[in-house]
Amino acid sequence: MPFSLLVCFKVVQEYERAVIFRLGRLMQGGAKGPGIFFILPCIDAYARVDLRTRTYDVPPQEVLTKDSVTVSVDAVVYYRVSNATVSIANVENAHHSTRLLAQTTLRNTMGTRHLHEILSERMTISGTMQVQLDEATEAWGIKVERVEM
Repeated sequence: MPFSLLVCFKVVQEYERAVIFRLGRLMQGGAKGPGIFFILPCIDAYARVDLRTRTYDVPPQEVLTKDSVTVSVDAVVYYRVSNATVSIANVENAHHSTRLLAQTTLRNTMGTRHLHEILSERMTISGTMQVQLDEATEAWGIKVERVEM
């Protein structure tokens, strides 16, 4: 009996949250943590979600600008999980989805600009991308904090 109690208690760090499923259903009360929480073996399943800011270095993208010039553009996206429960329940892999969306948003944003705009308005374009990414990833429980080009 005492050994089985050790299996039931889990510890979540300050920068993590635990999303608990009981018999396949999301438990009420949202994500647990930080600290100790209790699970029932064979009945509960849980997923740890890291809330720290992550960076994604978008690989260089070959983009055709509005004035038909091919340029190679890369960016760095800073994002974090803002809602652990939503990031687990609403999308299969929130981090992978955010990375793919960052690549397509970069290509789409650059494709609507002239070369001189891209060269002279990098900060404005970065801000526009950040807003677009943040709006799109809000439903996944992700907050895009910054985009650097």
